[in-house]
Amino acid sequence: MSLRFGTDGVRGPADDLTDELVAALGAAAAEVLGGAAGFVIGRDTRASGARLEAALAGGLEVGGARPETLGVLPTPAVAWVCAACNVPGAVISASHNPWSDNGIKFFAAGGRKLADDVEERLEAALDRLTAEGAPIPPALFVPEAPPPGLDSWVDAVVSSLEGRRLDGLRVVVDCANGAASSVAPEALRRLGAAVEVLHADPDGHNINDGCGSTHPGDLQRRVVETGAAVGLAFDGDADRVLAVDEAGELVDGDHLLALFAVDLRDRGRLADDRVVVTVMTNLGFRLAMAEQGIEVVETAVGDRYVLEALERTGGSLGGEQSGHIVLADLATTGDGLLSGIQLLDLLVRTGRPLSELAAASMTQLPQVLVNVRVAERRADIAEAMATEIAAEEAALQGRGRVLVRPSGTEPLVRVMVEAETPERADEVAHRLAEVAKGLCGG
Repeated sequence: MSLRFGTDGVRGPADDLTDELVAALGAAAAEVLGGAAGFVIGRDTRASGARLEAALAGGLEVGGARPETLGVLPTPAVAWVCAACNVPGAVISASHNPWSDNGIKFFAAGGRKLADDVEERLEAALDRLTAEGAPIPPALFVPEAPPPGLDSWVDAVVSSLEGRRLDGLRVVVDCANGAASSVAPEALRRLGAAVEVLHADPDGHNINDGCGSTHPGDLQRRVVETGAAVGLAFDGDADRVLAVDEAGELVDGDHLLALFAVDLRDRGRLADDRVVVTVMTNLGFRLAMAEQGIEVVETAVGDRYVLEALERTGGSLGGEQSGHIVLADLATTGDGLLSGIQLLDLLVRTGRPLSELAAASMTQLPQVLVNVRVAERRADIAEAMATEIAAEEAALQGRGRVLVRPSGTEPLVRVMVEAETPERADEVAHRLAEVAKGLCGG
């Protein structure tokens, strides 16, 4: 079996990530990314994490790197350590996937995700090592030390408010039984917020299980029950966040980006009055930004493409509908805790409820996303369906749009349709989903 990079590293069933394969990946990473001065590894709370951590560290050591294991740590904290220490790093996580999956994503020295050409060099090095049958130990034991830099990362997130406080703000936090389980409540309480915590008891098998940003139902109910001002829902590795307003309504990444864009612009902190988003961002966001005179730059799906565009354009804000928010003046990657704290600060500074702010930020067009599980992953699925897509978009007469793309991490084709009504969007999406099934053996 070989490993191929998707939109966010390699990912799949944990049982498929054998010790030998992961060790070979570690050796390849040492060859391509370096790490003689240090190569940090963090992980989320999955049962398979410690095994993969040891295997990856063993391969890194064979490849000439000096691995340092950080234990359970949010992805943005690992990126922060990479930036602070100028060393490469890896995170063992499958993000929002179930506990039975796992994955590995890398940061270059300086804390930035890898460009496509670097990932291609990693794949080539891995293929060569596995073909040569290089003698790489399956799993070297690496003692786990207290996470160096964790306190400093929390300090940096807290200090992002420049001395402002959240005193008395009532917040409910859903940690997804993941990497944010201990650090997110601590940071919020240090800022004075009154915090209630949900799903912060990881056991290796309950990460993202009916909780977190992909299953916010418990959070929505609890915010209403407690009369909290806001809820924050993280995913398993805490690099993204969604919010819940005081009425229990979900506030997605598009709304958060719209809020941040206008606020940063009004404070003179939105570089060139520009925001970077992906093709999945709602058309309503684009219309709202046009009204505000804010330029929108569009990228492919994946926060690393957002990051690349921000670096290329000198931008300060970008993100995805899923809740990956990149505040480039404060972090080198998406940081759910940092974004959540910035949102809470916005609420305190304006004195307005989140429901009111979110409603004023943009009007969301009805959007339907259908995930088609397929037998054959086709990178050219949009081209193969070009005729059908063009016909549906013509019928929408400029008052909607269609996006068909393969998932970068799962055997899925994603069909997204926006239209004036949910019924119309659903009708078009399911019609195109049937076409995708026919082409890909769904």
